[in-house]
Amino acid sequence: MQLNRLTRAVLAAFALGWLVPPALADETCNSPYLSNLIKGQEDYVYVWTLGVPGMGDGSDKLVTLDANPKSKTFGKVVAQVSVGGRGEAHHAGFTDDRRFLWAGGLDDSKIYVFDIHSDPAKPRLVNTIADFEKRSGLVGPHTFYALPGRMLIGALSNTKDGGGATGMALYNNKGEFIQKYAMPAASAMKGADGYGYDLAVNPARNVILSSSFTGKKNYMTPLGTLIKDAGAMKQFGNTMVVWNLKAMQPEQVLSVPGAPLEIRWSLKEGDDWALTATALTSKLWLVKKDAKGQWQAKDVATIGDPAKTPLPVDISMRADGKGLWVNTFMDGTTRYFDISNPEAPRQTYEKKTGAQVNMISQSWDGKRVYVSSSLLANWDKAGRENEQFVKLFAWDGKALNEQWRVDFTQLKLGRPHHMKFGAQTGQRTAWTADPARVAGR
Repeated sequence: MQLNRLTRAVLAAFALGWLVPPALADETCNSPYLSNLIKGQEDYVYVWTLGVPGMGDGSDKLVTLDANPKSKTFGKVVAQVSVGGRGEAHHAGFTDDRRFLWAGGLDDSKIYVFDIHSDPAKPRLVNTIADFEKRSGLVGPHTFYALPGRMLIGALSNTKDGGGATGMALYNNKGEFIQKYAMPAASAMKGADGYGYDLAVNPARNVILSSSFTGKKNYMTPLGTLIKDAGAMKQFGNTMVVWNLKAMQPEQVLSVPGAPLEIRWSLKEGDDWALTATALTSKLWLVKKDAKGQWQAKDVATIGDPAKTPLPVDISMRADGKGLWVNTFMDGTTRYFDISNPEAPRQTYEKKTGAQVNMISQSWDGKRVYVSSSLLANWDKAGRENEQFVKLFAWDGKALNEQWRVDFTQLKLGRPHHMKFGAQTGQRTAWTADPARVAGR
């Protein structure tokens, strides 16, 4: 039996002990395969930022903020790298060795690779991958998920009709295309809808979870127009897919109505469950195996008042798996849920952190929480509510207290979206794991 290239790479990583335990991650969205983790104070926040016509150079850019309280430039912009155009900057992700940051555009489907290890304070653009659509047939590279020596990219749409049918593309760390994996459609698997959004891996259980959103025709349409189009509002995903990691094959489709977005596995040792939030129905869903060993998705909590469409967008789980931050875009609110019992999350705190808020990242120790404002260029609010910022809050377990705010409009930088942490090389800690434990043997 022949093994595909991804399987061979993963098995080789198991054998060499390159994989890190899924319990180790220092910020939201990180792959468990990252080999360098910031367990202490982060020095920088890299912000992938949408360009705005007539604002500064008008281009998408990677903006570096100083996050070290001992620095003279704490809370200030220390670097920015423009990519020379606007492509709807959205998400970014590190390679497994954390030497490079990949960032993509949902409109032009270009992928930019930044060197963040040579000088962490001053990232450099070292590669532009402009043939993502041509090579994969996919549009809107969204999630950049590190695998051993590889980058797995989850897309939102396709080149054929700009709808929600999509898939994943596998690249090596050099930026070379390897293979495409289509999201299962209804014709292939019962209950499937072909949509995609986020990816999250549990190496110990040989599982990838994928979630679902909508296609380019929808996400590039102004939100006010989209909401009034009944037909378009039906074109959102309502599923999650359970994939066999080693085989890269879909094995099960879970019904999760309302566009499940970000996926977070519990980071607590021994836990084998994940949470997601549904944007359109404002629910928290638990993904966990039942008594028969089958993965199931269960509605376990309500976020805000669904009748007011708060629109949950990003979530960030505590390192001990006991707490979850949830940002809701429309009401500009950051909520905290006690998830000590994941079957029954309880909201224990909320704070209006902006007129609109989107991404949220917390430090490994849970004491610092970063919030950014922009969702999509055509979905952000207008007028006074079109606030564009990154804020740092201190969290003492009782309240969020603002430490600084960087106004991206005032500085003519654009619309800040995804945030990733950086540190001087000497402050990082490398981790390895017992390959047998990670493989679940």
